[in-house]
Amino acid sequence: MSIQNPGRHTPNLRHPLKRARGLGSAKDGTHHFAIQRITAIALVFLTIYVAWLVLSLVGDDFATVRATVARPWNATLLVAFLIASFWHAKLGLQVIIEDYVHTPWLAATSQLSVIFVCVLAAIASVLAVIRIALGG
Repeated sequence: MSIQNPGRHTPNLRHPLKRARGLGSAKDGTHHFAIQRITAIALVFLTIYVAWLVLSLVGDDFATVRATVARPWNATLLVAFLIASFWHAKLGLQVIIEDYVHTPWLAATSQLSVIFVCVLAAIASVLAVIRIALGG
């Protein structure tokens, strides 16, 4: 009869696939991937629109710019562009942090910082569009 070594691990007879199931990013990777692709596709069209809008306003005075931004269609698409941009940026930076930051406290701090900065910048940007549209 042999005495087992207390520091020795007993062999795990489970199949590697069985051990791997359920591990990962809280089973949320596919959703994250899909949302990042959806925001990217939306940004293609919204960026073309915003670039066209900005180029069409070059040289105009503030009253003309305000009147153009105040149109519901323009204000809505500008706000959609801003929200999609910051959401896409947050998702992309999250992936970069997950892939390259291996210190747990630094990763958590970085993730919280990215969320805070993206939300704050998105709110400020949307409020700027609203202020311009309402004549502020």
